[in-house]
Amino acid sequence: MRSKVHYNLFEPLLKFFHRRDDFRRGFFIGKNLPSAIRRRVSNLDINGIAKTKFFMKLTFNNWYNEKMYATEELAAETNRAEELLEVISAVAIVGLSRSFHKDSQYIGRYLKDAGYQIVPVNPNADEILDKKAYPDLKSIPFEIDAVDVFLPKEAIPEAVDQAIEIDPVAIWLQLGTGKTPEQKRKAEEAGIPLFENRCIKVDHQFLIRPTKEKDHN
Repeated sequence: MRSKVHYNLFEPLLKFFHRRDDFRRGFFIGKNLPSAIRRRVSNLDINGIAKTKFFMKLTFNNWYNEKMYATEELAAETNRAEELLEVISAVAIVGLSRSFHKDSQYIGRYLKDAGYQIVPVNPNADEILDKKAYPDLKSIPFEIDAVDVFLPKEAIPEAVDQAIEIDPVAIWLQLGTGKTPEQKRKAEEAGIPLFENRCIKVDHQFLIRPTKEKDHN
């Protein structure tokens, strides 16, 4: 029973960073923190769990700030991402999976819950997350503001070329897709910011959601 409670507590955070091995090694939150939470779960110390989760949130914020504002170039890119996330509405997710447990669907659900109009792009599906799916970007009959790509690295060039053709205001290449200098050059020449190896959900969660939650309160 204890291991189940521990797993349920951490599962949202594991999905959040998409790096389960690094999480287990304590890369993001400090080596002692997981054992501290395990002790609190074992003792059913609810107040202790709340305090630890609060500390984790502060640690995650520090991680994001240190990583995404580490250089002038990264800071400018992060500020640009914030500006765009404030104005975009329709987000096409290329490679959105039908599987509930895939990262792409987790991101899709998050963006949908955050108020964005998600548009699945998957040639093997008719509908995902209660939204009509399209076989490719060019098949979408309405304007798309941003494109988020969940594809293997070898499929990135074609996906970016298609994205450029529909002229969105921004393109995100998800974590794990690496750097694609040629595609970045093409997008920039077309006047489209291309965010490489970044998670649109993580950007939104740190840049946009805190402001909206503050306004709501």
